[in-house]
Amino acid sequence: MGARNKIWPWLMTDDLSVWEPSVDVHRTRDGWLLKFELAGVRPEDVTVSLRGRRISVSGRRRDSMVEEGCSYYSMEISYSRFERTVEMPGDLAGARIAIEALNGLLLVRVMTEGNDYV
Repeated sequence: MGARNKIWPWLMTDDLSVWEPSVDVHRTRDGWLLKFELAGVRPEDVTVSLRGRRISVSGRRRDSMVEEGCSYYSMEISYSRFERTVEMPGDLAGARIAIEALNGLLLVRVMTEGNDYV
């Protein structure tokens, strides 16, 4: 089979649509834990923002494994921009955020003060 990127040239562009990573949301004793599935994304390519009740994670997954002169037979992994916004049940004003990358997950801990454990 010939080079697939000649058949589907959109595979090679940076103009692919934005994809949304999966996320798990957990209530913790000191706030919230959000686990975003971001395998293959470098932490320096991720931005986390907090606004009102919304936590947004955005960035780009890059294909760093491409070798010179290679062509594609099959591509199922999205290498493009991503963005995911999660609406939380309450305002997060004054909350503190801690971010950790662990085994393909981006862990976003949101520490809130004065909230009872739910």
